[in-house]
Amino acid sequence: MWQPSAATVANARDASISSVPPSYIQARHLRRFAEQTAKGLDMSRLLIIAFDILGHCDIRAMTYVINSHLRRHDTYRSRFTVTGARHIVRHTITDPGAIEMQPVEYGEMTPSQWQEYLLSTPSPLDWDCFRFGVIQRDDHFTVCVSIDHIHFDATFLGTIFLEIREMYNTLMDGGEPIPLPKAGSYAEYCLREHAYTSALTFDSPEVRQWIEFLENNDGSFPAFPLPLGETSRVTTGEVLSAQLLDARQTADFEAACTWAGARFSGGVFACAALTEYELAGAETYYAVTPTGTRSTPAEFVTSGWFIGHLPLAVPVAASFGETARGAQAAFDSRTHLARVPFERVLELAPRLATSLSRGCFPMLSFLDAGVPPLSAVFAPHIRTANTRVFSDGRIAARVCMWVNRFHEETTVTASFPDSPIAHESVRRYLDAMKSVYVRVAEGRSEIRHRRATALSFSGNGNDGLFPG
Repeated sequence: MWQPSAATVANARDASISSVPPSYIQARHLRRFAEQTAKGLDMSRLLIIAFDILGHCDIRAMTYVINSHLRRHDTYRSRFTVTGARHIVRHTITDPGAIEMQPVEYGEMTPSQWQEYLLSTPSPLDWDCFRFGVIQRDDHFTVCVSIDHIHFDATFLGTIFLEIREMYNTLMDGGEPIPLPKAGSYAEYCLREHAYTSALTFDSPEVRQWIEFLENNDGSFPAFPLPLGETSRVTTGEVLSAQLLDARQTADFEAACTWAGARFSGGVFACAALTEYELAGAETYYAVTPTGTRSTPAEFVTSGWFIGHLPLAVPVAASFGETARGAQAAFDSRTHLARVPFERVLELAPRLATSLSRGCFPMLSFLDAGVPPLSAVFAPHIRTANTRVFSDGRIAARVCMWVNRFHEETTVTASFPDSPIAHESVRRYLDAMKSVYVRVAEGRSEIRHRRATALSFSGNGNDGLFPG
């Protein structure tokens, strides 16, 4: 494992106050963490990636690689404090060269001890809210990286994999450190975001579109369509993962989307709309979905939380094709709204803020590993390196779902509060979702406008995700 040197800890502790504000999504994360901590509750916050490298780990070379990574990306120079008034202060280490991680040998550890080590990654209110470690095996070693979401997002997983693996392999082959593309600045991104949002007014078209979305949804954020039970005091989270489509079905599903005049992403949101129609009879699917906000080549090789949220309203039409076209149009026409944090909308429309529960809406995210930046360099290596991505499995205050499209399959992962009612509801939701995906892939996607059990697809068959 690696831990910061005593001098680095002192530099982080004494770092001067910065005028750079946190991004809106960082501020949301920090305030949520402070609120949960005050209640004695935890929250899901870590992104963890693990991958294999052949041979015996050269600790000196890996130390160089880890320090180079941390010094390269300016997000790691920041630590945050949250005051009693929920005000957030950023402190910044001015000299990236002052960041130094040192190796510490822990000896043999059991799987549970290793898991505990990763899960004990310091909080986002600590500077060193990241952990790097290796597990040495007979003929290879496994690199494990755990980073709090405050500095990291899923899009960057492929880049950190390549930075660490390729830099290390180059050094071990006797070469000079590889010349990585110049990274951007997350601090500059935060400044641009706040300059843009500060110029918004109640009458700005982007703000009006957000307000219209909320008003059309009865003045509220979307809600999960099935009961979750009492979740306010739930202290653990649960995760379910399932295959939606195999390789052939994934290709057939994409063909159905293309034939309908939509992309795979439009099909994903159309299936969500049809799932909620089947379960709850909702004739319009309302969702808030995350999407990446990186906009320059430099930002695509920069660590940070480059995510915004955009509101979607998808009418359920007479067929999957019509619904997919509508979903694609809704998504494409709203991508610019990802630059408008909903907190800023509520600041400008306080009458809405009084009736809304901020940030507790369900979330559906789509990641396509077949398109850049993941496809070009990451995908060819992911299998050979036995790459795995994990969540920390802590308490989830809401239902979050990630649909992931790979060449060999399409999967869904859901996190949710760990209660019996929520568990049953999410299983039921994923069961219905898989049924919709499979029927679309098999060309059995015509529907009628009827509720729940009366929803009709042409064809028969049991496509249940959880048989029995």
